[in-house]
Amino acid sequence: MTINIALIGSGIFAKEEHLPAIKAASSALSLKAIYSRSLASAKALASEAGDVELYSEDSDGREYDALLKRDDVQAVVIALPILVQPEYIKKALSAGKHVLAEKPIAKDVATATELIDWYKSNISGPSFSIAENFRFLSSYDYAASQLSQLGRVLGFRVRVQNFVKQGGKYFETAWRKKPEYQGGFLLDGGVHFIAATRLVLEGGGVKPVTTSAFSTQLQEHLPPVDTVDATVKLSNGANGTVSLSFGTTFTGSEYTFAAEKGTVTVSRGKVTVIKDGKEETKEFPEEGNGVKQEIVAWGNALGEGKPDPRQSAEEALRDLQVLEAMLQSGEKGGAPVELKL
Repeated sequence: MTINIALIGSGIFAKEEHLPAIKAASSALSLKAIYSRSLASAKALASEAGDVELYSEDSDGREYDALLKRDDVQAVVIALPILVQPEYIKKALSAGKHVLAEKPIAKDVATATELIDWYKSNISGPSFSIAENFRFLSSYDYAASQLSQLGRVLGFRVRVQNFVKQGGKYFETAWRKKPEYQGGFLLDGGVHFIAATRLVLEGGGVKPVTTSAFSTQLQEHLPPVDTVDATVKLSNGANGTVSLSFGTTFTGSEYTFAAEKGTVTVSRGKVTVIKDGKEETKEFPEEGNGVKQEIVAWGNALGEGKPDPRQSAEEALRDLQVLEAMLQSGEKGGAPVELKL
């Protein structure tokens, strides 16, 4: 069964990732409409989308509400700025449309919790999913499965560091350039890295329970903070570290997990496992960034009538809880913040 959908938003990610992913999922999804705040931006995206109808706030009678009244559109993919997404999510669900919305679920835990509570109290039928493409990367799934075989988790370290320069395509989007939400790029991008970390830790049967962090703004053009370094206590008593920065000349990423019988390391589509002194490496050259996989999974889940648990709003909330706790601890000079995941 093919589900008819609309793409809400025409920004960089919608153009470069969502549209190609929707095309790749053509056996499950059929794109019928595109919505953007301006008709010009909707037309720009539609030039690569084929035969679709366009909606925008500057088109009389063809605004977002008009799109939601279409009976032949069963679901929407929402890729809008962080602050406005909850409003669009609520409208779509209220209109009976299934929703897949970009991460983070909201600007903070309070807003995300209110959104989930509203959904549970008011909506029956349409599914509410959050797109977290890192949960669809085979390298992290494999790392989690390997960690599950190595005994008690002894610790971990996660390092994701790069430099967002002025003039870059993501920096030059107005809502990212002057963020009106906590963490700046740490919120927008950081939830990916938290999701990946949580996924692998769950393979080892543990989860974060407390964090203590220091945060700072290294680059003037990246407010309010662009770097956070956190210590994390796990549910089994072991500790780990998470170092995230969008404002440093350090580069690269590494996720390393230690257990009684060895270690597991994920780095750019490659997983290295050291078990009982023997090292094995497995590469995942075709996994990309996971967006195509997540869109296909969502389409298949809609067809089966069973939401994919990897896309649950609750999972996205847990990612946000961890990141927000790190930012809050940083604001308090490293004071520990408990997590209730």
